[in-house]
Amino acid sequence: MVMRGLFVGALLALVCSSVFAAEPAVLEVPDTFPRFVVPGFEQEMDAMRRLYWLHYKPAGPLITLWDEWMPMSTLWPAMGTGRDLDAMRRRWARALAGRGMNTEGYVHTHQHDGPAHAEGWPFPLWTQAGGIGWHFRGTGVAGYDAPLVTPEGWTLTGATSGEVNEKGWLIELTAPRATAETPLFSIDAKIAPWLRLNWWAGGLDGANCYIEWTTGEEPEFSPERRVYFAYTNAGEKLSTDRQETRTMVPLYPLRGWTGTITSIRIGFDNAGPAQLVIKSIHTACDTRHNINNLNFIRGCGDYFAWSADYAFLREQIGRIRCAMRFVIREFDTRQRRCIYTTWPGHEGRSGVRYVDGQKVIVPGEGIGSNYWDLLPFGGEDALATIYYYDTLLDLAELESQIATHPEWNVATGADAFDPADLRRHAAGVKAYGTQRFWNKTTGRFGTVDLGGQMNDYGWTFLNNEAIYYDFATPAQARSIRDWISGQRTVEGDTAQGADIYHWRFGPRSSTLRNLDYYFWAWSAPESIPWGYQVQDGGAVLGFSFHDLMARLEVDGPDDAWQRLRAILVWFEETQAAGGYRAYYSDPSRGTMQGGNVPGGLGLDREFFESILVPQVMLYGFLGLKPTVAGCTITPRLPSDWPSLTVTRIHLHEHVFDITVKDETVKVTSHTPDAGALEIEVPSGWTVEQY
Repeated sequence: MVMRGLFVGALLALVCSSVFAAEPAVLEVPDTFPRFVVPGFEQEMDAMRRLYWLHYKPAGPLITLWDEWMPMSTLWPAMGTGRDLDAMRRRWARALAGRGMNTEGYVHTHQHDGPAHAEGWPFPLWTQAGGIGWHFRGTGVAGYDAPLVTPEGWTLTGATSGEVNEKGWLIELTAPRATAETPLFSIDAKIAPWLRLNWWAGGLDGANCYIEWTTGEEPEFSPERRVYFAYTNAGEKLSTDRQETRTMVPLYPLRGWTGTITSIRIGFDNAGPAQLVIKSIHTACDTRHNINNLNFIRGCGDYFAWSADYAFLREQIGRIRCAMRFVIREFDTRQRRCIYTTWPGHEGRSGVRYVDGQKVIVPGEGIGSNYWDLLPFGGEDALATIYYYDTLLDLAELESQIATHPEWNVATGADAFDPADLRRHAAGVKAYGTQRFWNKTTGRFGTVDLGGQMNDYGWTFLNNEAIYYDFATPAQARSIRDWISGQRTVEGDTAQGADIYHWRFGPRSSTLRNLDYYFWAWSAPESIPWGYQVQDGGAVLGFSFHDLMARLEVDGPDDAWQRLRAILVWFEETQAAGGYRAYYSDPSRGTMQGGNVPGGLGLDREFFESILVPQVMLYGFLGLKPTVAGCTITPRLPSDWPSLTVTRIHLHEHVFDITVKDETVKVTSHTPDAGALEIEVPSGWTVEQY
C-alpha cells in the first residue's frame, strides 16, 4: 500500500507505472471473460462484469503483500483456449516459486528498493530515523534516494580507493585482512537496528567478513563488538553485470549495540587481493512485514486448489513448511497464541504521542507490519493473528490432503505438520484472540501493543476480516455488523450511522479520528481533513469484498445484495463521468490516492485489491470453494434472484458454467473430455452435469 502523502512518487513504481494510465470511455470486455447472469438484473450484472474486467486487465502476481487476495481473484476466469488458458497459472507458479526466502525462513516482501531493510518495505528510511549512511549511487526510485556522497573521510587499511563510477565506489584490497572505516558520527543505537551493505565483490572466497563499531563509552574497535556476515558470491570474480548483493546485518540483538554509536568498520578478512564496488552502506529500520509468510502459504494453497498442480506442490511444500516454522518460532505463537511481534519498531506502540497535551515524536516507533503501512500494528498483532488463524487451517487442510493422496508423491514424514495439531492450535489462537483483542466498551476488535495497551480506532477492515475468516464469535460478528451498518452507535466515534458509508462504495477504513497512532514520521495527521487520508476515515474499494462477505454471513444475502447494488450504482456513475479519476476531479466527492497524489480513496493504480469486489459473486452468492477433487457449492441467493449463473470457470483441467436454481446446481462443461467434476452441494440439492 502507498504511504499516504509522505512519499507521493515512488511506492509500487516498478509495478504500476503504466497501469490505469486512463480508463476508456467504454469498457470492451472480451467474449471469453466470465459473465454473471441473474434474470431481471441484467444491467447490474453487466456493471459487475465491467467492474471485474477493469481490475482484471492489469492483475496478476504482484508482491508478497497481495498473495492472499490476487490468486483467488485471477486464477478462476477461463481466458482463451489451449496454452493461453493456462497463461495465468504459469505466471502464478513462477511468481510463488520465485518468492525470496532467507535462511531463517522469512519470505521477502519484494517491494521496490529503498534505503530500508532490503527484505522489507521500502520505508521508513534511515534518514527519517536519524541513522547514518553513505550512498555512492542511488536506488533509481524517485523519492527514495538519499543525497549522494564521496568516500571522503573514510579510512582504508590494506586497500586503495578507486573512482566512484556509475555503479559505486571501487576499492582494491591489496593486503590480507583489509578494512574500511567510516568517518566519525553520532547516532542512537535504538534507531539503527540493522546495517545494510549494497555491493559487489570478487576474491573473497574463504573470507569471514565482519562489522565492528565504536561507541561513546568504547571509542576503540574490539572483537567484543563484532558481528560476522557472509557474501553470497564470494568465490566469483568481480562482476557488476548482475544486481548488487544486498547484505543485511542484524545489530539489535547484539549486546554491545547500545548507547551512542560513533563509527563502523568493515573487516573483509581477505586472504589475498580482492576487488569491491560499494554502492551504499547505511543503517536501516526494521521494515519487514510479519504477514509475508502467511500470505505466501495461503497464496500457494489457493494456487494449488485451483490448478491441482502436483509438481508445484512437490517443489514448494518444503518452503511452505519452512515458512510456517519461521512464523511459529519468530513470533512465539505456540506460547503466546497470537502473532507476538517484537521486531524493533514493531512493538505496536505509536511514534506520535501526546504527553500533557504536547505532541511527542519518538523516532523508530510505530513501524507498520502490513498493508496499512502508517499504522503501528505489531506487538500482539490482531490483524496478523487473524491471518495466522486462517493460515493454520489452510495448511492443516493441505497436509491432510497430502497424507490422503500418496499418489501425489509429495514429501511427508518428519517434516510434515500434523493436521490435527494445527487445528487444535488454531482453536487456541481463536479462543485467546477473541478475548484479548475484543474491546468490550466499543463492541469491536482492536489491537494490543507490547505494553498491553488496547488501540481501537474503529478499523472496519480488521473487524470485517475477523468475520470473513471465521475468527469472530457469532455474538461478536453481530456486534460488529450492527456497528458498521449504523444500527449501533459507538460513543465518541467521529463517523456514526450512515456516515460510515459516506464514500458510497464501502465503509470508511476507520470510524474514529486518529491523531496519535502512527509511525513517527507521519507526524502531522491533523493537517489532513478527516476522510481525506486513506487510513484515517478514507476508504479502499477492495475491502468492500470483506464487508459484503461479512454481511452475507451475518445478515444474509438480501442485505449483501442491497449493499452490492449501491456499489454498482456508484460504479456506473463513475463510468458515465469518464472513469474514477474524472468522477473525483470534483474534490467535493473525495480525493483519490495514487498516481503520485495522496488522498482518501483507494480505487486504482496501486490499489490492485479492487479486483476483490466481484469475487462476492463466486465465493459469496454462488458459494463455490475449490477442492482437490472438484468443488463445493453452497448457494446463498437473494430472495429476488430467480437464479444465478457464473460462466467460464477454470478449475483443474475443467472449464464450465454453473447455474443454481430451485435447489439444483447445473454444470455445463466446455471441456467434455476432462470428465465429470466432483461437486458437493447442501443436503436436498441435486447436481446436473452436461
